[in-house]
Amino acid sequence: MPEHRPGNRPTLEAVAARAGVSRATASRVVNGGDGVRTRLADKVREAIRDLGYVPNPAARTLVTRRTGAVAVIIAEPEIRIFSDPFFSRQVRGISKELTSHDTQLVLLLVEDRGDYDRIDRYLAGGHVDGALAFSLHTDDPLPAITRRLGMPTVYGGRPGWTAGPGDHGDVTYVDADNRGGARDAVRYLLARGRKRIAHIAGPLDQTSAADRLSGYRDVLPRADPALIAEGDFTAAGGARAMTRLLDGNPGTAAGTRAGTDAIDAVFAGNDLMATGALRVLRERGLTVPGDVALVGFDDAELVAEGADPPLTTVRQDVEGMGRLMAGLLLGILNGGADGRPAPGPVITATSLVERSSA
Repeated sequence: MPEHRPGNRPTLEAVAARAGVSRATASRVVNGGDGVRTRLADKVREAIRDLGYVPNPAARTLVTRRTGAVAVIIAEPEIRIFSDPFFSRQVRGISKELTSHDTQLVLLLVEDRGDYDRIDRYLAGGHVDGALAFSLHTDDPLPAITRRLGMPTVYGGRPGWTAGPGDHGDVTYVDADNRGGARDAVRYLLARGRKRIAHIAGPLDQTSAADRLSGYRDVLPRADPALIAEGDFTAAGGARAMTRLLDGNPGTAAGTRAGTDAIDAVFAGNDLMATGALRVLRERGLTVPGDVALVGFDDAELVAEGADPPLTTVRQDVEGMGRLMAGLLLGILNGGADGRPAPGPVITATSLVERSSA
């Protein structure tokens, strides 16, 4: 049991006295510094345990110039973040990795463009050691802010200023193989005998949506433009896009695929949009997968498995990507002093999960 009375917080001087070392030596051990012999470091750690010593965060920050905190910046409004399971899974992965390294997560949300001034001031104030940012749009000002501040940053998703997955320009990011996953989805539908495959894209000012559209076009380079509708990664946006597709392809009718402009399959850019499309198809009297096969993207299990019928979808390991992002940032923070270059992009594999909708 620690040898101190409640309210009598042990000091670093007490630790040093207990271990029989100088205060400077005890400080180096507490703050992870080098140059302390193993025998002495063990005595200091034993004294810390015996006394129940807890380092003063403010004093530790002065010594290490580290806050022990990382900003997680999501460039979306609250209503989107708390309604889309993608974000909770990403944050869960980030949190697990940071927690395992005794690092605090500070969540910063972007409700509108004015919030970037607040975020700029917060980052400039030295409250965090680095930033993790995701769901950025093409014209997002955040990268310019972090570059100006010299803030170590890892991005979730390929940043919009890069030309493609092979181009990163010394930017570190974690992304899924969006283009390859989209190709797999469309090829799967073709292999199931579907002839006229539509695509509900996500917002095309985000690289994940643009890359999934590119994957669709890789397999169907001559696809009718009337088969592509842009959504916004929400169920309501998927429903609106599906309505536009059906109105633009009136040959799609219940119980028949005879019309030359009949849609017989849809690849939706995420699972939420797929559920919106499913609702509209049902309202129009179309069966899934009988009249129209449907494939999503993400494998958000509560969404995909809860759909009726359950969604065939492209799986990306969102939680694992969050852990990778946090791990890369911690590596930069801990290794930056030795002159090693920052890591480049990490592209994670996707896989098709077959269920009943296609």
